[in-house]
Amino acid sequence: MKISGKLKISGRIAVVALMVLLSACAQKKKAYVERPVDQLYNEAMNSLQAKDYGDATDKFDEVERQHPYSVWATKAQLMSAYAYYQASRYDDAIIGLDRYIQLHPSNSDIPYAYYLKGLAYYEQISDVARDQLMTELALKTFQELITRFPNSQYAKDAKIKIDLTYDHLAGKEMEIGRYYLKQRQYLAAINRFKTVIDNYQTTTHVPEALHRLTEAYLALGVFDEARKTASVLGYNFPDSEWYVDSYKMLGGKEFKRKSKKEPWYKVW
Repeated sequence: MKISGKLKISGRIAVVALMVLLSACAQKKKAYVERPVDQLYNEAMNSLQAKDYGDATDKFDEVERQHPYSVWATKAQLMSAYAYYQASRYDDAIIGLDRYIQLHPSNSDIPYAYYLKGLAYYEQISDVARDQLMTELALKTFQELITRFPNSQYAKDAKIKIDLTYDHLAGKEMEIGRYYLKQRQYLAAINRFKTVIDNYQTTTHVPEALHRLTEAYLALGVFDEARKTASVLGYNFPDSEWYVDSYKMLGGKEFKRKSKKEPWYKVW
C-alpha cells in the first residue's frame, strides 16, 4: 500500500509537533530542579528590593514548593503576601495572609500579618459616596489586631487608622443624612445624624451632625428637641461654626446646658 505525499507531510508535522512538546516538557522539568533554599529565598528578596514584585512572588512561592517544611517556607509565605501588597494586588495579599494566619497561628510574625491584612483593606477604602465594605473590613481587622496583640509594635498605628476609619464611616452617615434632609425626609435624616452622635463620638463630624439634627427638628416643628440639641452643641463645641449657624437658626438665642454632671451624649 502506497503512502500519499500529503500523508507523509502530515506525519512529519506530527513528529515535529511531538518533538516541540517533548522539548517544552523537558525545559519545564528543568526549571523545577531543586535548588538550595537560601539561594531561592535570597533571589526572591533581591527581586523584592528591585521592586520586581511579580518575580518576587514567583520566587517566594518557589521556596515553599521546593522546601515546604523549612523555616524559610514560612517566611516566604508572608513575604509573598507582602510583595502582592506592594504590587497593589490587595486581594491576592489578603488571600495569602489569611492562609498564613490559619497555618501559623502562634508564629511571632502573626501580629504583622494582621497589620498587613488591615492595610490591604485600608488601601482600598473609597470615597464616602461609595460602598464602605473595605472600610468596615479594615476596621474589623485592626480591632482584632489590637484585641489579640495590644502590646505589639503595630497596635499604635492600628489605633490611628481605626480613628480614620471611624471618621470615614461617620462621613458616609453624614452624606446619607444630608441627602435625606435635602429630600425633606426628616425622620430618616434624624436617624442618620443620631448614628453619628451615638456611634462616632470622637470624629470630626459630630458638630455638624448636631447642627443638622437641630435643623431637622426645627423642620418638623419639634422645638424643644431642637433647643436641647443646640444646647449640647453649644456646650461641647462653643467655637464651632456649626454652633454659630444653629444659634442664628434659633433666632439668635444662646443655649447652654445648666449642668455638667451628665455626659452630653446621654442627653438622648
